[in-house]
Amino acid sequence: MGNHTAVSTFLLWGFSSFPDIHTFLFVAVFFSHVTILAANVSIMVTIKLSHNLHTPMYFFLCGLSFSESCTTMVIIPRMLVDLLSESKTISLPECATQMFFFFGLAANNCFILAAMSYDRYTAIHSPLHYPILMTRKICFQLMMASCVVGTVVSLCIVIIVFNLSFCNSSTIQHFFCDIAPVVSLACDYTFFQEMVLLAFTTFVLVGSFILIMIPYVFIVSIVVKMPSARGRYKAFSTCSSHLTVVVIHYGFACFVYLRPKNSDSSREDMLMAVTYTVLTPLLNPIVYSLRNKEMQIALRKVLGSVIRHFPQMVNKRAQNM
Repeated sequence: MGNHTAVSTFLLWGFSSFPDIHTFLFVAVFFSHVTILAANVSIMVTIKLSHNLHTPMYFFLCGLSFSESCTTMVIIPRMLVDLLSESKTISLPECATQMFFFFGLAANNCFILAAMSYDRYTAIHSPLHYPILMTRKICFQLMMASCVVGTVVSLCIVIIVFNLSFCNSSTIQHFFCDIAPVVSLACDYTFFQEMVLLAFTTFVLVGSFILIMIPYVFIVSIVVKMPSARGRYKAFSTCSSHLTVVVIHYGFACFVYLRPKNSDSSREDMLMAVTYTVLTPLLNPIVYSLRNKEMQIALRKVLGSVIRHFPQMVNKRAQNM
């Protein structure tokens, strides 16, 4: 990207400081990854096959599940390979590509959560006009806007980072190409560039969080005026899963990307990044499954249907052979 870049390959040092727990980490991360993919695919298939879930809320949930599955695919397979491999090198273009897709998808997740917040506000504020206000076209436009904003922000970050000169070292003190560990290797990283990168990450995290909180301020003001306790409970219960995911998602992300950095925080950042890239995507589908009765009922129906029809499909295939 920059002609002055001296380094062409990096070493993802990652968990090399913890050689004794490589096997444990591999097993734990592998099964977490399989669970993440299985849970998200189950949610997407259930929403697709259940006509009663063909609503804006579940359209956004399906998009979030797909985006989070893609986010983990960008990071975790490479992490698993490096845990078993002696060579942990990654080329500069591969590093830039990983950073672009990770931050693009992560930003997309943030703005999908913001769209889900607007959807919940519309459902509670204008239940009679909800089908008109949240049409399939509007939902699709909100989803595409999230994707476009995430892509543009990620592209700007990658262009800034990979136009730096990397001459201090080629060892990235992380298990993937994150912003802070990569820019720490640059010898021409200025305060201005640091502030621009901080502005982009702040725009994504704080900007999308404000977009989430504004509808919830109006939701609370509407709900507290409801005369019946049952109505208040029903209104809050429709938002509980979304709020839980928001707290988990933004809690870890803000700790990793918005707190002040110092030379002693690399290990702490890496361990927190494991939580953000593995634990958060694992918890999100669990939260939406356990705290949502509609999803629970639909999941049981789909799984029951698969269990009933699977033996018949196997028998038919065996007869055809």
